[in-house]
Amino acid sequence: MHKSLPVFALLLNAFIWGLSWWPFRAMHQAGLHPLWATVFMYALVLLGLLALRPATLRQAWQYPALLLLAASSGLNNVAFNWAVTVGDVVRVILLFYLMPAWAVLLAWKILGERPSPMALLRLLLAFGGVVLVLLPADASLTGLFAGLSLADGLAVFGGFMFALTNVLLRRFQAIPADARMLAMFAGCMSMALLTALLASNAGLVPGFAAFDSRWLLIAVGLAVLLMLGNWALQFGAARLPSGVTSVVMLSEVVFASVSSVLIAHEALTARTLLGGALIMGAALLAALASSRAKKS
Repeated sequence: MHKSLPVFALLLNAFIWGLSWWPFRAMHQAGLHPLWATVFMYALVLLGLLALRPATLRQAWQYPALLLLAASSGLNNVAFNWAVTVGDVVRVILLFYLMPAWAVLLAWKILGERPSPMALLRLLLAFGGVVLVLLPADASLTGLFAGLSLADGLAVFGGFMFALTNVLLRRFQAIPADARMLAMFAGCMSMALLTALLASNAGLVPGFAAFDSRWLLIAVGLAVLLMLGNWALQFGAARLPSGVTSVVMLSEVVFASVSSVLIAHEALTARTLLGGALIMGAALLAALASSRAKKS
């Protein structure tokens, strides 16, 4: 297998997710909330996977630990889809990509990769970037969380869950790829369904929309792309160090930022750009550290 294939797989996943806000917003405008869109699309994905590879279900049941992967990938998906639909795309993506910082802490706890002083510096840079992104220019640090929106909170939570997913993919790399993929898809559907039911009962989101060709065609097409993207993620992340995975996936920031400016005409403020530079700088330092560790 060519050494660059895992990197290309992660780039493909980043491209799909970097532009996913567009179809999610289109479905939302057509009356389908992103939670229900996630339920519908991953139900299609699961049916497709089981139709093509029915033995995968029996295979997955042999590994109860995959429930952790299902929960983390599902919650990551729910948080991200909801956040990019209702929030500022660039801001959401930057907060979501605190993932490299979370990866340092999670890899320490789960994989036993003790953080070095340089890793702690990366944490400081990443969280410093978050302060710039979240804190208004005329506010003090005490007001950091005062202006935190639903989309902001979802983005931070989703990034943590995404980091956990990547660490678990490395921990479970001996488990067959099809079983891991099924766990991720099942987690995305089940976590979205549970969240949608709870939120709709609480009056926070509307119920499932009536079938409409405006969102139905988009949902089917995006379901196919997300299936491809999730396969690419588990293929690449299972074969690369968590730090390298984090950096390659940062290309999603570029894809999302450029597309949001060109399509949604969103503005990039100086504070957002500086904060984003700190967050991405922390991730690039992680890549350098991973490369040096591999050479030594």
